[in-house]
Amino acid sequence: MALYQLTTDSLCAVPSATYSQLNLREKEDVQRVLRDQIDVILPDSMVLAEEFGEWEDSRRRIDLLCLDRNLQLVVVELKRTEDGGHMELQALRYAAMVSTMRFDQAVDAHRKYLASRGLPVDTAETAIRTFVGIPEGPVSLGGNVRIVLVSADFSKEITSTVLWLNAHGIDVTCVRAVPYPFKEYVLLDIQQVIPLPEAAEFQVAIREKSMEAAAVESRSRDFTRYRVETQSGEIFDNLPKRRFIYHVVREAIAHGLTPDDIRREVHWRSGNMFLAMDGTLTGQQLMAAFPSKSPTRFFCSDEDLIHVNGKTYALSNQWGERTEEAVSKIVGRMPDGHGLTYEALT
Repeated sequence: MALYQLTTDSLCAVPSATYSQLNLREKEDVQRVLRDQIDVILPDSMVLAEEFGEWEDSRRRIDLLCLDRNLQLVVVELKRTEDGGHMELQALRYAAMVSTMRFDQAVDAHRKYLASRGLPVDTAETAIRTFVGIPEGPVSLGGNVRIVLVSADFSKEITSTVLWLNAHGIDVTCVRAVPYPFKEYVLLDIQQVIPLPEAAEFQVAIREKSMEAAAVESRSRDFTRYRVETQSGEIFDNLPKRRFIYHVVREAIAHGLTPDDIRREVHWRSGNMFLAMDGTLTGQQLMAAFPSKSPTRFFCSDEDLIHVNGKTYALSNQWGERTEEAVSKIVGRMPDGHGLTYEALT
């Protein structure tokens, strides 16, 4: 697609240019401005570090290392070339290198980043916790690392590789950033090209389905059913695991625990246990605020939503082998006399 100037009687094409023709440098010009406005290419995220290379036996550096609100690390690689070079292979190496990063290491990386910019370093941990909505307690980073590639254009080799990676469960986004000289300005046309924005949610659903299918193949499914009885005598019988923990969480909140209390107890799921927004919302309104999230992975029907302390919460329905451990910790945190009992039926 071309960029046009609209006049009174015609459309005049505005020719694009290369970054080198415009004397724009990759890191000093392009990376610097995108770093300060990261939402332009990566909505709902924050920059943890720039030129990150805190690993042994390697001189490689990540252009921008970011964190999204789901506690997933994001590797952002930028190239000012016209085809992207071999940036996808480079980014894959980086993603593998940071995949084991802990929260304390992320804080340390952010502290060094703030210091390099002359900003107060003692705000590093607070800034991250405020961003992800976990003011205190343990924080676990997500195991998967996202990749965002930014270039003036991408070769067929890159696009073919990225499409294949996405189909196999690795989250890679291509963002095309084309410069246009126009009068005394430089215009930057920024568009996400893979996956197309309107297809992103569909692709996420397909990826999740593939990952779930792989998990089923790798281990036998657990068909254990549960019985829950509340203090008021309400009985929920023959519950699968996901409904089992849902009723326990709901009852715990009804007895005074907050979602943050529950996150602290089930710390390994703290970053992706709830979706939350201020106000009393419907399920449709809540999910509209999280377009990248699949509604099939949360208890987001109107009757399943949890409303507490002026917020609306949707609990994740993705629970695995540690479900019973999570329930035990939540029930153990409830006040004496809560009256909740449960048992496995099969």
